[in-house]
Amino acid sequence: MFGYIVVNKPELKFKEFDVYKGYYCGLCHSLKKRHGIAGQITLTYDMTFLALLLTGLYEPDIKEEHHRCISHPLTKHRMLYSEYTDYVADMNIILAYYKSLDDWEDDHNIIQLAFASILKHKCKSYKEKSLAISDLLKQLHEYEKADSQDIDAVAGTFGKIMSIIFAPHDDTWVPSLQRLGFFLGKFIYILDAYKDIEKDLKKNRYNPLKNICNQPDFNDRIEQMLTMMMAECSKEFEYLPIIDNANILRNILYAGVWTKYYE
Repeated sequence: MFGYIVVNKPELKFKEFDVYKGYYCGLCHSLKKRHGIAGQITLTYDMTFLALLLTGLYEPDIKEEHHRCISHPLTKHRMLYSEYTDYVADMNIILAYYKSLDDWEDDHNIIQLAFASILKHKCKSYKEKSLAISDLLKQLHEYEKADSQDIDAVAGTFGKIMSIIFAPHDDTWVPSLQRLGFFLGKFIYILDAYKDIEKDLKKNRYNPLKNICNQPDFNDRIEQMLTMMMAECSKEFEYLPIIDNANILRNILYAGVWTKYYE
């Protein structure tokens, strides 16, 4: 993903940040256990949010272990994981696979093509979700080829991808989880386009904001869009009966997601 769904560390208590890091390391553990070193390479903080969210909602058994790793060879680090950490690891692999294919198609980067070929063999689980995500990414490519400037439709397509990932079960929580994922996905897409607008213009690459980026109220419009997206995300989150680690999740939704924007 993009590295936008992170905590605002100064606003977290030390114990809360320790838990957050524990789930991050737990996700790394799940990626290695299920998908090897190639899986670990795809690790990002973004999906740690989803692991925390689903674990807090469904309250599964949580395992705690302490291990050394390549990143921390000298001291053992706390790892927290559950069945939903494994689920998120699988979703992360699917996203990384399609992102590598996208990078290959955009830049013809042979390294990304080779990495995609490795990840392809690891995307055997959740075939229905994988196919749905593939179809939506094809739709996203069609928008890009047509140079679509309909930011709502383009960002909404990525939002639909996230809505699929955010709902692991067919249960009563599906509507809220899908809406949360949908608006978070739109937020990510718009923020990424906003961050890259100058670079994309220089390299003559696709960006759905290029027709409005020179307007005097451009920055205000983007801030309004992003605020609306996160307001919807936060509303759906507050519907969910999550107690464990709720403060960490609120930190991410209300403050952490804005850190890259303010940079």
